[in-house]
Amino acid sequence: MLTVSVLLDSIEKVQKFVSLISKYSCDFDIESGHSCVDAKSIVGLFSLDISNPLRLTINSYGEEVEDILRDINEFMEY
Repeated sequence: MLTVSVLLDSIEKVQKFVSLISKYSCDFDIESGHSCVDAKSIVGLFSLDISNPLRLTINSYGEEVEDILRDINEFMEY
């Protein structure tokens, strides 16, 4: 399990992000404040305040995590 910060501050970014992570079989949770939703759910993401960075938890281990991080790098906040 790994938690990173991501910024999905537009409709286009949310759509691209969901498309990228949906190809993985593991679970992804995303949090904003006290709210937590399935990160593969576009509707769930739009229920959050996407104007600020969100906390993404990747529920996977090993090489798959490296592939996921490479795919979502453009959304990550450092």
